Amino acid sequence: MLDYRFPTALQMVLSVAMAEQLGKRSTSAILAYGLEANPSFIRKLMVPLTRDGIIVSTLGRTGSIHLGRPAAEITLRDIYTSVIEDKKLWASRPDVAPRCLVSANLCWYFKSIAEEAEEASLKVLETRTVADALAELNKHDTTSCDELPDLEIEDLCKKSR
Repeated sequence: MLDYRFPTALQMVLSVAMAEQLGKRSTSAILAYGLEANPSFIRKLMVPLTRDGIIVSTLGRTGSIHLGRPAAEITLRDIYTSVIEDKKLWASRPDVAPRCLVSANLCWYFKSIAEEAEEASLKVLETRTVADALAELNKHDTTSCDELPDLEIEDLCKKSR
């Protein structure tokens, strides 16, 4: 099963950062609309992102979501480890009966490769910040995106029905 937590969380954080740059308000309803995602999934991802200080949110009708620290201080690794937590990139097959050289040794062998691949991935994510990502997106923008309309939560709810 594919895990969409990291790419969704990355898009959420980048959207919040972009909204801050543009002086726009960001809410979970606006994020859900922009990501075409279920609002409950967005709120679920906000929990670890808030816990780890990546985003902060204020409640109420005028509440909004902001970055918890400057975009240049939030790495993509921070976002990844926040929402993925302890889940490994690849999991080895548990309890394979040792019937031959391969089955007797594949577990430790696969685990070592998976750990090496995960560490390499984390090193790449650690070298990129939210600020870097926004700059790169702006530099390579090939779209003519519509500006997000200034919608109230009620309007967003009507559109999702």
